[in-house]
Amino acid sequence: MNALNRDLTALVRHVEREGLALANADPRRLGYHLMPPVGWMNDPNGLCWYQGNYHVFFQYSPFNANRGVIFWGHWSSPDLLHWQQLPVFLCPDQPWNVHGVFSGSALVEDDALYLYYTGSVKHMGDYDYINSGRDSNTALAITRDGVHADSNRLLLTSKDYPADASCHVRDPKVWKQDGKYYMVLGERTTDSVGKVLVYESDDKLCWTHINTLQTPQPFGYMWECPDLFEIDGQTILAVSPQGVAQNKNHFQNIYSCGYFPLHGDFRSAYTLGAYQEADLGFDYYAPQSFLAPDGRRIVLGWMGMPDASYKNPTADENGWQHAMTVPRELHWNGRAVTAQPIRELEQLRRNRREFSFDGTAHTEYSAQADMEIVNLGTFLRLTLGDDLQITYADGLLRLHLYAHSGYGRTTRVAEVSALQELRILLDSSSCEIFLNGGEQVMTTRFYPGINHQCTFEGKGLVKLYDMESMEFAYAEGKEEAH
Repeated sequence: MNALNRDLTALVRHVEREGLALANADPRRLGYHLMPPVGWMNDPNGLCWYQGNYHVFFQYSPFNANRGVIFWGHWSSPDLLHWQQLPVFLCPDQPWNVHGVFSGSALVEDDALYLYYTGSVKHMGDYDYINSGRDSNTALAITRDGVHADSNRLLLTSKDYPADASCHVRDPKVWKQDGKYYMVLGERTTDSVGKVLVYESDDKLCWTHINTLQTPQPFGYMWECPDLFEIDGQTILAVSPQGVAQNKNHFQNIYSCGYFPLHGDFRSAYTLGAYQEADLGFDYYAPQSFLAPDGRRIVLGWMGMPDASYKNPTADENGWQHAMTVPRELHWNGRAVTAQPIRELEQLRRNRREFSFDGTAHTEYSAQADMEIVNLGTFLRLTLGDDLQITYADGLLRLHLYAHSGYGRTTRVAEVSALQELRILLDSSSCEIFLNGGEQVMTTRFYPGINHQCTFEGKGLVKLYDMESMEFAYAEGKEEAH
């Protein structure tokens, strides 16, 4: 630990002590989602199982709820339900990361946790910061106790990237396969074309560029947060493309987030199948997957959207902003990746109610709820208080937020040929909608009022549960169940 690291870590602790009470007093604080203690949260990083705990590192700006200099925050849990906040793991305290410790991933091996990340440096001067003025460095921190970095070193700089790379190369995802180590990095070329770079290593330290993954025609100008994995026999390349123009009901957000089925070998000859969006709501970006100890492929996404026009009132009013989605289990059903809430969340269910409706029905719901609707007809309208409405008709499902609850969020649309089942997870200020077994998902933040009456119109069978909060133990030892 150098002097700057020591002082920055202490300063973060001080800011958290001063701001945590205000943040936790906010009724819009979430009950069963990971949040920053204070300040800003974005991409999940370094997801893994290590020494008996799940670890979730994350992009963290403790000093500015509207995003400032980025650290790596850190949550851990033995069961994905009881969480302990640990000290900030990485600080912007090295020449190669002085302007931000950006996103990365974890590799568990040899009784150590290898955490690869992007170190950002922005030079002063008249630069465009696309093709000049920025360094995006690939670095590695190693920890044995899972809490403190034992070492932190620079691995790759701009000279190690292809000649066509702009200053935007970032977000390493690393894994071991066939006795070698592989890394994918998101790239923006000097011609503003999004690609994924594939690197190979024998020792986790020295890396060689062996392939580039891209579409035949340009698809956006930058592919952020790449993830490459296999589920149910299918290789998946997940990316968050920037610069894809809206096309009717597709690519409705400023930036997309989705995946390509990959056929062939990512190291040599391959083809990418049709791109599919991973989430059709307002707030989902930069997901990262990992393997649970029981073999499940679990993904966690940032419940936010960079550069969006809509807002979150908690930032200016209570000094915190953003959260993670619930962890979701992934499968390949032969035509699409499905995402369903992990089964551990069912332990939070309480007060089950079940009823059918044919026409119009009303019920009260909790601010934290889990709702399943099956045996649906060709029409459904679900209205939550005065805040949010979900309508299905004519092959389209519309998620609509009213002005007072959406803070700039209005309507998102999913094309659904037949709606057979719907699961909705509600938290104090979030809504995650899973359609047809998670073949499509819609995630949004919203800020509801006090009316908790739910109105059903159409036909279906409802199972409704209240949801208890998870347990969060903050770094100063204060236990909170929101």
